[in-house]
Amino acid sequence: MDIALLVIGFILMLLGILGSFLPVLPGPPVSWVGLLLLHLTKAVPDDWWFLSITGVIALIIFALDYAIPVMGTKKFGGTRAGMIGTTIGLIVGLLAPIPGGIIIGPFVGAFIGELSNKADNKTALKAAFGSFLGFLTGAFMKFVVAIIFIGLFIGKAWDYREGLFPYFS
Repeated sequence: MDIALLVIGFILMLLGILGSFLPVLPGPPVSWVGLLLLHLTKAVPDDWWFLSITGVIALIIFALDYAIPVMGTKKFGGTRAGMIGTTIGLIVGLLAPIPGGIIIGPFVGAFIGELSNKADNKTALKAAFGSFLGFLTGAFMKFVVAIIFIGLFIGKAWDYREGLFPYFS
């Protein structure tokens, strides 16, 4: 059972990293569930302080992920249409076989979203930049936390490797 929890936990860690860029996956909370599964094994002792602190960090990052793009868009004069365009552009950028699509997609999506909201080119470009900057900030923040969480996961698994892998010790 410990091996299954370890493998599922590691898969969740990887999904958490992907969730740093994919808007449909909440990256840090998914990674945190991986940390929780590691602590549910018999080999790794329960560390509720560790899980509480990392859980609070995951929830704060999750909340900030929604707030930062909104702040970036509003700061640069954008609207809800620009934010929706950013999300659609991100999805298209991920699915399109275009080099750098994950970076170009949100910007173009925000620009088109602002133009559809009857903004002039200059205003749309400024708002698109703000929305894009907010997206990049949120993605970077989530990515850093997900990488730290996977590092903690691997470190804890390594520390308790004898208990997790008794046949290989």
